[in-house]
Amino acid sequence: MIHWPERYRPDRAAVHVRNEIDIPAAPEVVWAWLVRAPLWPSWYPNSHHVALADGGAELRAGSEFSWKTFGVSLRSRVEEFAPPERLAWNGRAGGLDVYHAWLIERRADGCHVLTEESQNGVLPRLNHAVRPRHMSDFHQMWLDRLRERAQSGPPPPE
Repeated sequence: MIHWPERYRPDRAAVHVRNEIDIPAAPEVVWAWLVRAPLWPSWYPNSHHVALADGGAELRAGSEFSWKTFGVSLRSRVEEFAPPERLAWNGRAGGLDVYHAWLIERRADGCHVLTEESQNGVLPRLNHAVRPRHMSDFHQMWLDRLRERAQSGPPPPE
């Protein structure tokens, strides 16, 4: 279950999506790919120019990072960080306020990965009205590509 900050609860958000997948890889390997945010653009084509404020290569508790996704430049901060199980960040830009969470559950044959995002603001409402499956489709692509990467092993050393 995702730990939602009050203003991002799915029943209060303008837009909410939920995607999940089973991955035949250890949670630690999946986690390693998720926290190596500067590598996202190499395998998830909806992320661009990912840069951690501290110049590091991995997300940590409280990390701040900038990036571009869905054509919007965001400033994000890691709000939940519990390796290798829970990761969540917020994101803000003009007219957009989001919370994106990941939950990784160990299974006998690998892990189950759940990702959910809640969005508030005018921009998400308009985008969802015009393209209701857009965010869900791209999040599913993110999960599918994460599965491919995790099945190939951990990311390269920093």
